[in-house]
Amino acid sequence: MPSTRASFFEVPHAAVYALMTVTVLVSGFCFIQAGGPAAPAEMLYRYGGMYSAAIARHEYWRLLAYGFLHADFVHLTMNMLCLVLWGGHLERRVGPAYFLIIYLCAMVFGAIIGNGIHSTPYLTVGASGATSGILGALLCLWILGKLEFGFDFFAINIGLNIAFALGNSRIDWGVHLGGFAAGLIACAVLDLIEKTNPYVLRCKFPEAVKVNLTLLACVAAWWAWSSQAQLVAAAISGWGLAIVALVAACAVVKTVDLALSMKKGLVIVVTMMAATNAAAVMLSGWALGSCCTPRWPTGSAPLDNFLVIFCPNPVLISGLSAIGVAALTLCLCAKEISRGIEDVGFVGTSLRAERNRRHGL
Repeated sequence: MPSTRASFFEVPHAAVYALMTVTVLVSGFCFIQAGGPAAPAEMLYRYGGMYSAAIARHEYWRLLAYGFLHADFVHLTMNMLCLVLWGGHLERRVGPAYFLIIYLCAMVFGAIIGNGIHSTPYLTVGASGATSGILGALLCLWILGKLEFGFDFFAINIGLNIAFALGNSRIDWGVHLGGFAAGLIACAVLDLIEKTNPYVLRCKFPEAVKVNLTLLACVAAWWAWSSQAQLVAAAISGWGLAIVALVAACAVVKTVDLALSMKKGLVIVVTMMAATNAAAVMLSGWALGSCCTPRWPTGSAPLDNFLVIFCPNPVLISGLSAIGVAALTLCLCAKEISRGIEDVGFVGTSLRAERNRRHGL
């Protein structure tokens, strides 16, 4: 595919706005509770800050939670500025689904690598690892010849970040470098997957479908780590469980691919996604319901506050939430539903043609 010429600044798109909104709301909530432009370490720890014993204690939720917390307003502003400056370029080039995958991979593996590098107790928060992953992914696209940036773009942005880091002794270099490497590697792997897809898939998935499948995969991963999966893990342990999950994911993707190639297949897929999203919310509600007794409180302040509202009526709240999620899915995919209803066989053909036109990201 020909290279895409990019200006120094790109207007952000949906996924960037969504991540920025969630991050600002979560960090702002901490600042409001703290009564100032900074959050104390004790609060950041309770709400999900990454610390030295988190992985050993199986507190895997912190691998994501820490990336939405910030120590102070300046910390938040700098990371959101990087998200805006770099995220618009990457999302425009790879789409919102792959952008979210790269962002979350950089966040998780940045924390893991940072944890491995630390030899003393620590507490770290911030989206720095994830935003560094965006820059790493852009560098990967530039190396692959799929993005026309001048070398000055990387020299200026990497140079400014190194200068800022050197001026701040509290910067967690392990998370920064780990996120950068994870973003670069994740982008390269996704490019390889896209190059392989034409040999195994018929259609190019619409972005709405890709984003929804990505979010459902995150829910499935959370379930796999929950206590509800312990019986399955006991029967299929180690690599066996990972292989089963991989086979199941491939089966779902191929099923969606075959459905999209059918007449009116797009509307069928969107309808099934809405139903699956509702089912996922119901199952998640039942799983959270088990936290009410006898294990509640859990020790996580945000979860405990939520359970105070949720526990008296778990079935009702889960059911209403499921209906709301299904309706939201149909609303957000209104364009795809309209296209699918009017389909007389051209949608599948166009999606197959788009798959054949693309080679890599």
